[in-house]
Amino acid sequence: MTIRLPHGTYEPRTEPLALAPHGATLTSRAVYSAAHVVADPYADVSPDSPPAVDWDATLAFRRHLWSHGLGVAEAMDTAQRGMGLDWPGASELIRRSAAEAVSVGGQIACGVGTDQLAPGATHTLPEVTAAYEEQLALVESTGARAILMASRALAAAARGPEDYLTAYGHLLRQAGEPVILHWLGPMFDPALDGYWGSTDLDAATETFLEVITAHPDKVDGIKISLLDAQREIDLRRRLPRGVRCYTGDDFNYPELIAGDDHGFSHALLGIFDPLGPLAAEAVRTLDTGDAKTFRALLDPTVELSRHLFEPPTRFYKTGVVLLAWLAGHQSHFTMVGGLHSARSLPHLSRAYELADGLGLFPDPLLAEARMKTFLTLHGVDQ
Repeated sequence: MTIRLPHGTYEPRTEPLALAPHGATLTSRAVYSAAHVVADPYADVSPDSPPAVDWDATLAFRRHLWSHGLGVAEAMDTAQRGMGLDWPGASELIRRSAAEAVSVGGQIACGVGTDQLAPGATHTLPEVTAAYEEQLALVESTGARAILMASRALAAAARGPEDYLTAYGHLLRQAGEPVILHWLGPMFDPALDGYWGSTDLDAATETFLEVITAHPDKVDGIKISLLDAQREIDLRRRLPRGVRCYTGDDFNYPELIAGDDHGFSHALLGIFDPLGPLAAEAVRTLDTGDAKTFRALLDPTVELSRHLFEPPTRFYKTGVVLLAWLAGHQSHFTMVGGLHSARSLPHLSRAYELADGLGLFPDPLLAEARMKTFLTLHGVDQ
């Protein structure tokens, strides 16, 4: 049996990987999957409407990740934060997911930003800081760990490195528990170009480190999403003792998580949304000290990840949601904000082919049938 794709025919595999849920906590690395949201396909909305979320399916996907022992990074970029999911939607997502985490004993960390501020408007530094404080208070009230996300409003308001030092210093002093600091590069969000006060990454790194070293007791770790493995390695070697590095590098994660003689990165990754069970299995082998098998499991997934995150990188969520539909985690391929239209048919077809080749679909026949329906709808007769 073959399937006709835009670039040729493909013979789908018939057996998935054997990756049964195994809820035991991973021990050698802290591993979070940034999780997508499931849209309500029956809501009568437009791309400009407030997001309509299918809460049951959204929470069921988080239970899937927790069942494999992964933590959930909630209301992050992967959840279309600032690209279809507004602050009212994100705050509801945080409340619901944090409560669900408590009920199942799952690990959760939630994004804190400033997206309640009107986009495109000019905001003062105190206004930006106050917006951060409001969101930080909400996340801490749920018992979740806070992730201080990079802020478009702060990038627009800051006049230089000193404003970042002021804003983050104030927030870290306010935080009740240690937080994760997030550095998201402009490839994920062009509005964040020049974050930490400079487009020179060496200068920006020094400001970032200054924030951390001034408040090491308030920083659990840092998440680096710059798609530059050597820069991450250099940075993690300079962190104060006890401050973790969480890789957000969806191009180089196997080598960064495996580490070297000087240390390793933990993980907080969008690619672990579709790779969740396989990623958890790989880290379990690392828990036993078997780095070779870890790499053998995870290295073959990099081609898929690099494909999903190819420029324009910020639209990687479209491929992630397609794979969730094909894997049976949701009943449709619809996204909040209409973002299911953000990637081309050839791109999505290749994503299916790579994911199927890895054995990621629990029911390959279901994935094949759904993909054939999708292709037929787009004019590729089967």
